[in-house]
Amino acid sequence: MAEIICAAVTAFGPDEKPDYPANKRIIDFLIEKGINGILVLGSTGEFTSLSVAEKEAFFQFYSEYAGGRIKLYAGTGTMCYDETVSLSNAAIRMGFEAAIVMSPFYYALDQEKIYAYYRSVADAVNGNIMLYNFPNRSTYSISPATFERLVQDTENIIGIKDTISSRMHVFQCCNIRAARQVQVYSGFDDQFLDNLAFGGSGAITGMANVVPDIWSRWIRAVDMEDFDTCQKITALIYRLMPIYFMDSNASLLLKCLMVHRGVEIPERAIFPFNGVSREIRRNAEQILDKVLHDFADMT
Repeated sequence: MAEIICAAVTAFGPDEKPDYPANKRIIDFLIEKGINGILVLGSTGEFTSLSVAEKEAFFQFYSEYAGGRIKLYAGTGTMCYDETVSLSNAAIRMGFEAAIVMSPFYYALDQEKIYAYYRSVADAVNGNIMLYNFPNRSTYSISPATFERLVQDTENIIGIKDTISSRMHVFQCCNIRAARQVQVYSGFDDQFLDNLAFGGSGAITGMANVVPDIWSRWIRAVDMEDFDTCQKITALIYRLMPIYFMDSNASLLLKCLMVHRGVEIPERAIFPFNGVSREIRRNAEQILDKVLHDFADMT
């Protein structure tokens, strides 16, 4: 069964700390529009600005407010191994489905070090872990062979978020599912159908913040084998993809587009990504409005 997990944006106040009432509105919007799950403090959630204590408090907030209404996943990867393990165990205790762990970034790791890192994390965490492969941020890629080795050698590594431009990489990771029923999610919206064709689980995306209704309709079309609707929605998603590249960090622009859709949240991001030009915003709104118009005609 196909799934779409939203890598949720984080609403911040003027002090760059989470605005809890605004984050409740984000959660309600995503749930009401039919998203299958939420990744908390992923890349789109601007996790880098928060301390370990602040992250734990935010996970607790999500657990208490959204727990039981939707599946939750926690972004727990940090540059510090001990912090990653601590955050992952905290999220598991709070009822999250899994900790999604990006391995240490900035310094490149070879495949043997990647294996050693994740194997150690898996041994230290008392619950499910998903790998997070994002070469554009980490500077290196987790090879399918390393993923397979980790799946075979552990019980609690249950999948991977594969945010990589190579569809062949996604295909190879999906092939590993035969060894154990692990979950393989694409991190790019436009790989969703390829992922499913390869036998994967779906996608974990940031654009779902803005158009969760389009995504949930896409999921229904896939599950019902409504290929005509599926093809039309695929075209809509492709038209939205340029929004990701209109600013150096898309998180603020995604929040602005949510406000454009009527979600009452602050139009703020962490410094120095806390500004977006009027022209970029206007162009993004025009793309979104045209897509929403065509989606309304479909329904």
